[in-house]
Amino acid sequence: MNPSAFLEDHLRILREGETMDDDLIRGACPGQVAIPWLPAALGSPLRVLPDSILGQEQPLPWPDTLAARLDPECPWFRKYLEFADALVELSAGRFPVSHSAELGPTDLHALLRGATQSLLDLTDSPEESGQILQRGGEWLCEFTAAFWRRAPLFANGYFDAQYSLWSPGPIVRMQEDATAVYSPRLYRQFVQPVDRMLPRHFASNFIPLHSTSLFLLEAILEVEEIQCYEINNDALGPPVAQLVPHLQKIQAHGKPLLVRGSFTPEELRLVMDFPEPRGLFLNIMVRDLAETEALRPITGC
Repeated sequence: MNPSAFLEDHLRILREGETMDDDLIRGACPGQVAIPWLPAALGSPLRVLPDSILGQEQPLPWPDTLAARLDPECPWFRKYLEFADALVELSAGRFPVSHSAELGPTDLHALLRGATQSLLDLTDSPEESGQILQRGGEWLCEFTAAFWRRAPLFANGYFDAQYSLWSPGPIVRMQEDATAVYSPRLYRQFVQPVDRMLPRHFASNFIPLHSTSLFLLEAILEVEEIQCYEINNDALGPPVAQLVPHLQKIQAHGKPLLVRGSFTPEELRLVMDFPEPRGLFLNIMVRDLAETEALRPITGC
């Protein structure tokens, strides 16, 4: 896989984005979010599906799971950094180059042990579960830090391409999608310690949440180290009216909030009516320019 074969696609996507006439900062990341680099670097085979590429669940017995290591010399880790270097050269300072969107500790636990087995592990093997969740956090830290050590600053800061977030300090994206099937008690017992550890290694952090995890919001908000929240308006999630109280709760805790997704005009009016604008970022997804023009007056842009 030669990075040069993908560079024109990165430029094409950037050019298409600029036709929107909005105020987003746009950049690029290795594989343009599509390749799950960290699962591959941990030895997971990749499954190429019609709309995505996924790391395949292994599942491994506990001795092999606890023996798993993230080797900076493994081919997938090296290829990730090779892509990063190619994008930095292509950019030449014209656009920011970002880390990729990677799995977090609970997702890596499910990857290595299997989604169902990883839940049973929390009761059947709590000590081992705690260990692998901690290691998952360490792997995410190591993988993210390796990228930032070679990425140049953009406007004296750092960037997350998936969410168009700029920050004055190195960023870690704290994904915990697998918590959608954790109870609040299990989240507090197993995941809170890791989610407190991760932010301490980076100047800036944020956590993306889908509607399926919002029942855990109170427990997640207890982690004061988390600086910023991203909430997805999922196509199959609850109505926007039901999301609004969760968004208000995040703002009431004084946390910056990014809301991302597709909205009808009526949904967008609901979102525009509720929030304190300070610290709010609306990342609105559209299908075409006609939809943009229908929504733009509602935002006042």
